[in-house]
Amino acid sequence: MTVFDRETVLQYHLGGKVGVRLLKELRTQDDLCLAYTPGVAHAVKEIAQNPVSVFDYTAKQKLVAVVSDGTAILGLGDLGASASIPVMEGKGVLFKAFGDVDAWPVPLDHCRLNGANTGKTDPQRVIDAVMAIAPMYGGINLEDIAAPACFEIEDRLDEMLDIPVFHDDQWGTAIITLAGVMNYAKLSGREMSDLRVVMNGAGAAGIRIADMCKAAGVQDLVMCDRKGVIHTGRDDLNAHKRRHAADTKARTLSEALRGANIFIGVSAANCLSGADVQSMSDFPAIFAMANPDPEIRPEVVAEALRGKRYVMVTGRSDFPNQINNVLGFPYIFRGALDVRARTINTQMKIAAARALAEMAYQPVPADVQAIYAKEKLEFGDNYIIPKPFDRRLFVDVSYAVAKAAVESGAAAPCDLAAVRASLEQRNQTR
Repeated sequence: MTVFDRETVLQYHLGGKVGVRLLKELRTQDDLCLAYTPGVAHAVKEIAQNPVSVFDYTAKQKLVAVVSDGTAILGLGDLGASASIPVMEGKGVLFKAFGDVDAWPVPLDHCRLNGANTGKTDPQRVIDAVMAIAPMYGGINLEDIAAPACFEIEDRLDEMLDIPVFHDDQWGTAIITLAGVMNYAKLSGREMSDLRVVMNGAGAAGIRIADMCKAAGVQDLVMCDRKGVIHTGRDDLNAHKRRHAADTKARTLSEALRGANIFIGVSAANCLSGADVQSMSDFPAIFAMANPDPEIRPEVVAEALRGKRYVMVTGRSDFPNQINNVLGFPYIFRGALDVRARTINTQMKIAAARALAEMAYQPVPADVQAIYAKEKLEFGDNYIIPKPFDRRLFVDVSYAVAKAAVESGAAAPCDLAAVRASLEQRNQTR
């Protein structure tokens, strides 16, 4: 992977990364009358009389708001709404390039407690702001909002709005991680219910990874935070941690890892030792996903498990098995938008994870292999997750989400064969 210096990166970002692309021509007097007054009045009246037609006569069905208050930007922390814009623009680029979804940055200022510009998020202010802008959008992607406020914000907006609301920092990482866990189970010959999972990190991503793993069948999961194991005897747990409190004698991460099949880290660099991974079961999986520096370096794992079989997963693109959210959110929203889903429910999330997992053990197209010439992209210990530039994701994951939305009642019945055909056609012309 090429490492770019500061000046190169800043030069790339000059002028921003997103803009407006017109969907209709404006070249003649008639075009002007159709686009604006007087012709536009017909569309206005139609929507006023039949509110659901807003999906037909505006860009709403194609447009997603990428909303942030800047309280948890990447791994950089609370740097404010303006500083979040490059990330939100980047998210818009990925939405369009991978999912053919139009997305627009919506940075929110003055959404802190007491209306301050710094400090903790005020959930009600964010909710009020999103509700105010929601009429223009077919979906809301929440981004880089610190826990625990992000949980309340997503849950309440999901209840209040009839369009999908999705906090990618929670669910995106969880869905891609679940796909990797599913394929580790396949490689190890175990059922999901047989896996012993230990997690480090109980923030937004960690909580939702645990939720997704349990929804997919994992029964033995121990989670750790900064104070150690989240166990049933602790009295300092918030509601989300309490849901995952384990009845165990283990009190430290090292104790919990003994005999475990999988370590999942969304925490801090270098908190795991070679001795820790040596204490795990035969053929362990280490999902060390802290960025930019993982909980344990791959070379440390290789040295500790010399001669043994294992799966190594990180959040970095310079190692195999990268957990990258771009494998999820563009296609999750694509599928949800195509069937006008009212929410993104658990069934849709599991469907996305399963579609990702299944793609990894299909033969990889030559053009994708060419992009990753230094890697052998064949299902196995070093390839359990598809690559972002695999164009099949656009059809398979999007369709799986759309189908799950209809079958679970999150969207009205529709011609799913036509939805898939449309995806396949668009994939050929993108």
